[in-house]
Amino acid sequence: MSTAILGYKTSAPIMIAPTAMHKLAHPEGEVATARAAAASDVIMGLSYMSTCTVEEVTSSCNAVRFFQIYVYKRRDITAFMVQRAERNGFKAIILTADTPRLGRREADIKNKMVAPQLKNFEGLISTEYVSDDGSNIEAFAAVTFDASLCWKDIAWLKSITNLPILIKGVLTSEDAIKAVEVGVAGIIVSNHGARQLDYAPATISVLEEVVHAIQDKVPVFFDGGVRRGTDIFKVLALGAKAVLIGRAVVYGLAAKGEHGVKQVIEMLKNELELTMTLSGCCTINDITRSHVKTDKEICCRM
Repeated sequence: MSTAILGYKTSAPIMIAPTAMHKLAHPEGEVATARAAAASDVIMGLSYMSTCTVEEVTSSCNAVRFFQIYVYKRRDITAFMVQRAERNGFKAIILTADTPRLGRREADIKNKMVAPQLKNFEGLISTEYVSDDGSNIEAFAAVTFDASLCWKDIAWLKSITNLPILIKGVLTSEDAIKAVEVGVAGIIVSNHGARQLDYAPATISVLEEVVHAIQDKVPVFFDGGVRRGTDIFKVLALGAKAVLIGRAVVYGLAAKGEHGVKQVIEMLKNELELTMTLSGCCTINDITRSHVKTDKEICCRM
């Protein structure tokens, strides 16, 4: 099951997706997640909105990690965080491009969600924004996120770091082609956990469109809805190089901390290995398009 992601060897085509505020799930937060990732020999994406600092995660264990960012109105803060991640040994930047504005998260609004202070931004910017109409996360995003985010910002990012840039949030062939043109090192097909826009397509339904559009110019990764090893197998068969796991990791973290995250990763690895075995695939390179049938293909045969 081993593979290489941006040249870094990993035990399986699995990465931990950059999900925010792990201390809401467990007191050790992203440090526990990082240790579990290192022990499982998989790459972790650390969220810009983490509740542990970049330095705390770095010092917790030795492993390959990527750093996810948003582009803020104050570009100096984004630039500082990118360079801080680079100094601390992170190997790639993940630019989340589908959130120039935060989607309408009705559960957060109803519950008047209050997020903890983010230690990464201490001394840079306050995250303690109050809103009478909704969550403080929504209020914070409205003040800080740069709604003018556009393709030119890839060039700006490349000018401030030597790290490869992955773009997260691509759902169409047009955006995939443009991403390659502006020089990204990889594409993450993602709809942000289906929380940004109602009726956005399921990522599995658009994966092949993106894969076909870029014709192996850069690797394609996949985010969204992966709960089983069979899901990973299907995604690989449709052309992705690896999957990113978000909610399942946070569930494991909430249940059993570091051990829970390790259990989640092991379960997925075991299920993928069994699926490969029963499908006659000795390596992940043996998983091909012939191993899956889409709804459209099934309907055409009826």
